Amino acid sequence: MKIKWQEKGFWIGVAVTLACSLAGKYLAQIPGLQLVGALVIALILGMLVQMSRALVVSAQPGTSFISNKFLRLGIILLGFRLNLKALADSGVKTIIFAIVVVAFTIVTVYFLCKWLKVDSTLGMLTACGCGICGAAAVMGVSPQLKAKNDDAVLAVAVVCILGTVFTLIEVGLMPVLGMTPTQFGVMAGSSLHEIAHAVAAGGAGGTQALDASIIMKLSRVLLLAPVALIVGIIAQRKTQGASDEKAKLPIPWFMGGFLLTSAIGTFIAMPASLLDGLVSMAYLCLGMAMAGLGMSVNFQVIIRRGGRVFLAATIGSVALLALSITASKLFF
Repeated sequence: MKIKWQEKGFWIGVAVTLACSLAGKYLAQIPGLQLVGALVIALILGMLVQMSRALVVSAQPGTSFISNKFLRLGIILLGFRLNLKALADSGVKTIIFAIVVVAFTIVTVYFLCKWLKVDSTLGMLTACGCGICGAAAVMGVSPQLKAKNDDAVLAVAVVCILGTVFTLIEVGLMPVLGMTPTQFGVMAGSSLHEIAHAVAAGGAGGTQALDASIIMKLSRVLLLAPVALIVGIIAQRKTQGASDEKAKLPIPWFMGGFLLTSAIGTFIAMPASLLDGLVSMAYLCLGMAMAGLGMSVNFQVIIRRGGRVFLAATIGSVALLALSITASKLFF
């Protein structure tokens, strides 16, 4: 993507999306908004910017660049949050369960979307968001599918709403489930969509539950890179048609950066303050990308197409919760 850095519109786009991202970060610290999360708040603020059509048009050169490049940069930096040693120490059982959860959720939600006649791209984005790590997963898989902004925004909205609702449901069910703190944490980390949701629910069960929830959730996050590669290959085969020419393998190189930063953060001694700063920078970049998406969303498309995908994701999330409760009680 060729960018003319001297263009006024480019810097307007940077300024607007940066303001939305920073506002999202600080608004997410308000107790009532913690479950919503900084990324979704930045998305909503970007959508509100559309009230000034002139500002959206003037900022377009910058928002196009940010939605594409800052998205990848944010996901690469997010790797510093993933401690590979902690995942290894949690045991093979946790990793295997994470694989089962991600595969089950993606397949279930995707085929429910097909059954309800939801567009396949939107269905896959929603399935990956529910199965892996919410908004970040939607944004990570979106380039592989060459998804439209409207699809990405709608998928993010669905997983955010459902993640928030199911967080409240799980916290409410805690007294009647009869789980140990570790079992409750595993259930929360394996069933909730966003990292923020898993932290909120796990924290309600105490320190032990919180630790188990974070490890389980990060085990799912680790699968973002291989899932993005698999999704890209499947999408490529669908669009290749009858051509005999061998297509270029759609390798998501920025996911390689995600794994590299995970390894650096795990095996190279770094001050905790530096790691926290890099993760904060990741969310700042992702927030800017989300704001850019919000500034380009078509509201009529979301209203027209939202009902069926929301129903599919709701049914899939209920099935995921049932699986998580059962497996947590039996194996943890």
